[in-house]
Amino acid sequence: MKRRSFFKTAAIGGAAFSLSPLAACEDKSGKTAAPTADFTRFEFNEVTIEQLQQKMKSGELTTEQLTNKYLGRIKAVDQNGPSLHTVIELNPDAITIARKLDEERKAGKVRGPLHGIPILIKDNIDTGDKMQTTAGSLALEGNHPKNDAFIVAKLREAGAVLLGKTNLSEWANFRSNHSSSGWSGRGGQTCNPYVVDRSPCGSSSGSGAAVSSNFCAIAIGTETDGSIVCPSGINGVVGIKPTVGLWSRHGIIPISHSQDTAGPMARSVTDAATLLGPLVGDDANDKSTMPASKWKGTDYTQFLDKNGLNGARIGIIKDYFGFNPDVDTLMDQAMDAMKLQGAELVDLEPMKDQKEWSKAEWTVMVYEFKNDLNKYLAEHPEAPRKNLKELIEFNKQNNAKELQWSDQAIFITAEEKTPSEKEYLNALKITKTLPAKYIDSAMKKHNLNALIAPTNGPSWTIDRLNGDHFGGGSSDLAAVSGYPSITVPSGFVHELPIGLSFVGTAWSEPELIKLAYSFEQATKLRQAPKFIPSLLNQLGFSLFL
Repeated sequence: MKRRSFFKTAAIGGAAFSLSPLAACEDKSGKTAAPTADFTRFEFNEVTIEQLQQKMKSGELTTEQLTNKYLGRIKAVDQNGPSLHTVIELNPDAITIARKLDEERKAGKVRGPLHGIPILIKDNIDTGDKMQTTAGSLALEGNHPKNDAFIVAKLREAGAVLLGKTNLSEWANFRSNHSSSGWSGRGGQTCNPYVVDRSPCGSSSGSGAAVSSNFCAIAIGTETDGSIVCPSGINGVVGIKPTVGLWSRHGIIPISHSQDTAGPMARSVTDAATLLGPLVGDDANDKSTMPASKWKGTDYTQFLDKNGLNGARIGIIKDYFGFNPDVDTLMDQAMDAMKLQGAELVDLEPMKDQKEWSKAEWTVMVYEFKNDLNKYLAEHPEAPRKNLKELIEFNKQNNAKELQWSDQAIFITAEEKTPSEKEYLNALKITKTLPAKYIDSAMKKHNLNALIAPTNGPSWTIDRLNGDHFGGGSSDLAAVSGYPSITVPSGFVHELPIGLSFVGTAWSEPELIKLAYSFEQATKLRQAPKFIPSLLNQLGFSLFL
């Protein structure tokens, strides 16, 4: 989970909660925001893509009306009310796009299941329009890419409405070892819609919190290690971290070409699967997509199967259990539910090489970050900073805004890293063999369909001064191997969502979708957020200061 400063150096033994005002989301006046109305009520609360398509097909609803409804909800709840700060920028052309798609529908042209569906995407993904792409950093303010990222072009072809861009952990949390997930210099602090003073995890914080809060129909996040699945799990939604190469990364601000990927974030497995297929395609600008060409045009909803767990063999990765007794209880309940559906569960052998490939992962990312980022900036002459060195200097000169809560130690380490092809290649070999070998060997030895583990622990209170108090998770195995994983809601610990992850071998998205959907339909544990101001108040604590 390196992108969110989960480098095994996070404050696991840190304070259970913070009473500092730094922990709260704030309104525009700087005062702590608290809900004064019932923000759980919304005309399109928990609506699915299929339901929206039916309404638009019947004429009951237009894309323009739907887009206006979501924009209104963002204004009422995200920008005011609880002030979650999930959306960093709205698309000024959203209504124009919606009207055009309505005209197409009236003319009998429907592009597919995403036609007219409003979506929010993370602010590290290029859009060749009036919106900026900044990774949440003030250093890239004014960066208006000339072209869409490959996946954005595919979104437009599919007829989606780009509502805007979501806030994130600045630079996808690859700047400081003690940052606060969901904070960026440009967007401020994203908050968790379930308990507002809690972390939304990161780095795709805004995407996870926004889709959970019903600010859009679907969303897109990006991940190097955990940045889709953790904010999905902690915000109570479904997240798919695809096999590296299933979606092109061209036009996305990078960390590591060995592990980076974008992926769907949605309130249901069905909606996530609906979004997955249209964005698959081989891209000449991203060689990793070449093996995925056979999946181009795939409708992943065909793999949804309520009986998918019947006869399945599931491996339990015990290494990721035991960090929280309440989470273990939920996992026991989840496994019992799978057994009732006809699945057979198998305890797996320990991951003996985890420390070795975890250390190698850090080496790979530090080496690739500078090169990959400088390449991105070179391809964007409109960007106000031209390389990592200039970004570091900008942050120094603007430290009151950019470095007020955390440093840029990772930036400095990457910039000063002495080139060593041998060190890099040795680390890359480790990361591309050991984690994949564990997954592939376990699946072959035990004849498994997938592996499972808890996605996350209970969310911690936001602490911008000290950074994240991360408790536990399981993202690194799939992330480092480049293999797919899907997280599905699996219950709550004191109002805080917990996710269950299904992990598979390369290109096994169809199998994972089948299993995840079967689990989701058997348990139906997703609940819309209540925007509780503080868990301490909810549990009846009184503080004497």
